[in-house]
Amino acid sequence: MAKFLFYRVLQALFVLVAVTLIVSFAIRLTGDPAVMLAQGAGSITEADLERIREALGLNQPFIVQYLEFLKGLFTGDLGRSFMGGTSVSDLISRALPATLGLALASLVISIVVSIPLGIKAAVSRGKWPDQLIRIVSLVGLSFPNFWLAIMLVLLFSITFNLLPPSGLEGWQSFIMPAATMGIILTATNVRLVRTTMLETLRSQYIMVARAKGLSNSVVLYKHALRNCSIPLITYFGLQFGGLLGGIVVVERVFNWPGLGTLAFDAVAARDYPVLQGVITVLSLMIISINLLVDIAYGFVDPRVRKS
Repeated sequence: MAKFLFYRVLQALFVLVAVTLIVSFAIRLTGDPAVMLAQGAGSITEADLERIREALGLNQPFIVQYLEFLKGLFTGDLGRSFMGGTSVSDLISRALPATLGLALASLVISIVVSIPLGIKAAVSRGKWPDQLIRIVSLVGLSFPNFWLAIMLVLLFSITFNLLPPSGLEGWQSFIMPAATMGIILTATNVRLVRTTMLETLRSQYIMVARAKGLSNSVVLYKHALRNCSIPLITYFGLQFGGLLGGIVVVERVFNWPGLGTLAFDAVAARDYPVLQGVITVLSLMIISINLLVDIAYGFVDPRVRKS
């Protein structure tokens, strides 16, 4: 088991270094931040731009800048923003709770709705409830998240004036962004729960449980759901990591003070340290979730450890 854990942690570190290296190189292809900072300052010379680059540390070779970033990453110092000189770590620590809260709320909504619907669809296989749930989930998969977000704002904020259209001003502000992400996730998860439950219901132990005269609810929720929960928990955990990376558009539509909005503003300003820090933190969380899932699989199934 120790060898298994060692290789999984080693793989996670390799992925983290590869991601940060690619991100560090790619964002430098978007333009020169010194030019952005010099805009509006009137006449600017190349010597002035060189002084700005030197002050920002952009005059050093790329590999030197990257190694400095790695050193700061392992010491908790992600540098300072080009726009104002604020600590990137402070900016991320203020924005991270909003993103995590929104992602968690979206996932909870999806789980609470998708599990009963998926079970109902599996039990009613081929009948009208199954057909209706599958059609609705297919329609939900067809909605782009930005379109759904805009429609919710138009309906509940502008038309009926029931919910705040943007920002984070209390628990009411969570409803529309979480619903936007939750509806799209539910459309996927319903199909997953249905497929997993159908496979479980064909198992021999389910037939034995029914033959013993156990009630349908006991068979479904105590035996079937319990035994198909491992792949569901695994998928939900990985889905939470995917949520963190794909929440940028929804945060922008609702002007949510999270990592997505922070990254969007950093792209517009070519603020390398902020953008690099946000992507690194998101990547680190996604890698950590995947690592925990791998470790959990190793504990549950010895064949994974041997492979």
